[in-house]
Amino acid sequence: MPILVATGLHKSYRRLGQADTEVLRGASLSVLPGEAIALVGPSGAGKSTLLHILASLDEADRGSIEYHVEGSYSLVSALSQRDLAMLRNSHIGMVFQFHHLLPEFTAVENVAMPALIAGISNAEASDKAHALLEQIAMEHRADHLPSELSGGEQQRIAIARALVNKPAILFADEPTGNLDTENADAVIELILGLQSSHNVACVIATHSAELAQRVHRVIQMVDGRCIGQDDA
Repeated sequence: MPILVATGLHKSYRRLGQADTEVLRGASLSVLPGEAIALVGPSGAGKSTLLHILASLDEADRGSIEYHVEGSYSLVSALSQRDLAMLRNSHIGMVFQFHHLLPEFTAVENVAMPALIAGISNAEASDKAHALLEQIAMEHRADHLPSELSGGEQQRIAIARALVNKPAILFADEPTGNLDTENADAVIELILGLQSSHNVACVIATHSAELAQRVHRVIQMVDGRCIGQDDA
């Protein structure tokens, strides 16, 4: 059974005095447990908008999103803001192109933050964060601030942060788009390695042909629709 089913998503952005910009035009997508999906397509096709809506960071104008995780069913549109926050914290990981690390906290504190928000003790959250840092070969940078880390290192920390609560699904929005070739290759290896070892589903918006060749399924976004999925 899919852990995520999105059906007929529409999204437009409105600007005063201008015509609406329609970004999603009935996009549908389902994701199986442990599946890695590359979401590809030209800039402006709606990849980032779709990921943000699937991760409940934005709302669709129309359509539905259902999560089936650990035997429970959630219809996103029916959830309160509190329940949405709990869904994101417990079951959803998100990695952005520009890291979004908290600048005043160290690497290990950034990784531990979602666990602390979930109510885990400081000691346990720190242990989880250190274990992940060791797994991604970043333990030696645990006490460094984001400003003391390279772009590739910051992205590694962001990926670890997204996984610290053992989510069912990870969304990554152009995770290599701001990196040079060497660091981009390293991040691809890291994401796919962690996806396999943690058995987490991944939906990755990307322009990387290499990454697209290594996932289970490629979904092409064209004119706000997902080609190769339900609405092909």
